[in-house]
Amino acid sequence: MDQTYLVLKCIHILGVVLFLGNIIVTAWWKTMADMNGDPKIVGFAQRQVTLTDFVFTGGGVLLIIVGGLGNTTRFHMDLVHTPWLYWGRWLFTASGLIWIFVLIPVQIMQARIARGFESGGPIPIRYWRLGRIWMTFGVTATLLPLANLYWMVFKPNS
Repeated sequence: MDQTYLVLKCIHILGVVLFLGNIIVTAWWKTMADMNGDPKIVGFAQRQVTLTDFVFTGGGVLLIIVGGLGNTTRFHMDLVHTPWLYWGRWLFTASGLIWIFVLIPVQIMQARIARGFESGGPIPIRYWRLGRIWMTFGVTATLLPLANLYWMVFKPNS
């Protein structure tokens, strides 16, 4: 077996672990911080959400793309007529579009608002409204790559 395939597959899997691990764990501890309600804890958590998404989610996305496209290009895999590759790519893209157009802007707005209250001031209603948007779209943006995991592992109709 070509070692290039295995190296690229390893890069791809590492990316998936970083990506899925970060979005699931971040949602958990941000939710717990928000439920705590302490402005200092909520503000700190919001800053970390933005930072860890940039480092781990962004890094995971980069590794997923490098490993996945590397193998599909190197081994001439058909991205259109291979169902598991087709659906995997579109589920990943749909999740990415939610991140780019909804989640990242909401996180940035929440981080800006958090700077104003993390030293102990009251948490404004706008922060909580944005938090509901973040959670609603975040759940969707997490379920899509989990469905993608199904397509990548079981490769139905391949």
